[in-house]
Amino acid sequence: MRYLPKSPAERQEMLAAIGVKSVDELFAGIPERYRLREALALPAAHSEAEIIAYFKERAAENALGYASFLGAGVYQHLRSVVTDVILQRGEFLTSYTPYQAEISQGTLQAIFEFQTLMCQLTGQEVANASMYDGSTATTEAVLMAERVTGRRRVLVARSVHPEYRQVLRTYAKNCGLQVEEIGYGAAGTVDAAALKAALGDDVCAVVVQSPNFFGCLEPVEKLAGEAHPAGALLVVAITEGVSLGLVRPPAEADIVALEGQSFGLAPSYGGPSVGVLATRDKYVRQMPGRLAGQTTDSEGRRGFVLTLATREQHIRREKATSNICTNQALCALAATVHLCLLGKEGLREMAHQNLSKAQFALGELEKIPGVRRVFSAPFFNEFTVELPRSVRMLNGDLLREKIVGPFVLGTEYPELTKHALVCVTETTTRAEIERLARALRSALEQPV
Repeated sequence: MRYLPKSPAERQEMLAAIGVKSVDELFAGIPERYRLREALALPAAHSEAEIIAYFKERAAENALGYASFLGAGVYQHLRSVVTDVILQRGEFLTSYTPYQAEISQGTLQAIFEFQTLMCQLTGQEVANASMYDGSTATTEAVLMAERVTGRRRVLVARSVHPEYRQVLRTYAKNCGLQVEEIGYGAAGTVDAAALKAALGDDVCAVVVQSPNFFGCLEPVEKLAGEAHPAGALLVVAITEGVSLGLVRPPAEADIVALEGQSFGLAPSYGGPSVGVLATRDKYVRQMPGRLAGQTTDSEGRRGFVLTLATREQHIRREKATSNICTNQALCALAATVHLCLLGKEGLREMAHQNLSKAQFALGELEKIPGVRRVFSAPFFNEFTVELPRSVRMLNGDLLREKIVGPFVLGTEYPELTKHALVCVTETTTRAEIERLARALRSALEQPV
């Protein structure tokens, strides 16, 4: 009765209210062969101490000591225990949405600080704090561009994360958007000639990612110069936020869609994460999500308020810019605490370590016969290499050496068979990089 608190009398009352006499009559529409008549074959109940011991035993079975070179949109970075301590404070952990500003000052201030940090990182004028993740932020940026321009054609680079493009196509299917993909060139960046040829007066947005899915940095300023004369908005997606510690922010973009997982959020099997949408002030009324603002009360004291909330929960459905209605404030708080602990110099140092270690890893891999770098554009902490054998098979060999291998690009790009996307962050040690090189060389020397 702990988890089924209804008494027999209450259940009978509920059955009578819906016009049946028994539970069997309620489920009469289910064929008898599919109905369970005997008790489930479950073990006997355990005490609390036995349950704790059980989960400790299962946790001990987890694989430890593995080096990982798998990125592709989710990244392992250093994070301070201070972040978790602050997140677990009751006033943050148990709060939901700051509808009542007078009793939600802490949450609203955290959102305001988060928005400020995101503007500083992206070079934009205003940022929100209500996207699910980077993929939905990218799609919401496209929908926003449609509202701003009144156009319905979208050009998206194939070098944008495949899952981001899938989310965009899912949204577009019933929104009347026409999505067209633009290929990439030898440098690993968007094909400028193909983009120029595809641009027209019906294009609402050009969508690129930088660093893109191949790890290459896109020429954002040049792309803006192509999109803007055609009247299209430039949307730049960023999956690796740490890159902004070194890479020039995409200030020329009209909308920036950022995945904030790298800022203090563990990979956690793929989530939760925090999406960010940042843009120019003149487009603020078309932004989805919500904005927290700073003001003063009647006595001149600083306070924080929910300045703009363009979602269905707050305004009439026909005026809503999005049905995004979740609350990512706890993840946004994690990012805020993480970035404040790092500071400008700390973030720059973290980014520098990513870049330096990735350069070292590329150098070590290129020493192996048959391994070569594919694209020539500058990269941050991910790069693409071509291998002489199947990446999937080689990853199996690496796994036996307690190494999680790189992403198999052929699964998403059929033309890139035997190509691997290698990721290195500040958590990757020199010894692990050298171990990867040795293990890969050894695997390639084995007869097929």
